[in-house]
Amino acid sequence: MISLTSIPSHSPSVVFRRISDEFLLIPLTDNIADMDSLYRLTETGAFIWELVDGVLTIGDITAKIEEEFEVEHKTAEKDVLDFFREIQEFLHFREL
Repeated sequence: MISLTSIPSHSPSVVFRRISDEFLLIPLTDNIADMDSLYRLTETGAFIWELVDGVLTIGDITAKIEEEFEVEHKTAEKDVLDFFREIQEFLHFREL
């Protein structure tokens, strides 16, 4: 279960690309891009994705979202948790 103490890291079977003004997560199958399963990120989603380093917890990332986008804690917490639940197939999680 994803929580504020979860520590996300990128799956090696996903690549992140910025193409023009689009931010994309592209799954790989046998080292070939699966363009039918690509996922578009918002600017905020891309900001979160770039914070994922296998060290920061989701709580740490939430605090950075609060600071960067000047949003209330509860709003940031809900949005960040929703984001991670939505893209969990592209990540690995461990707990503190």
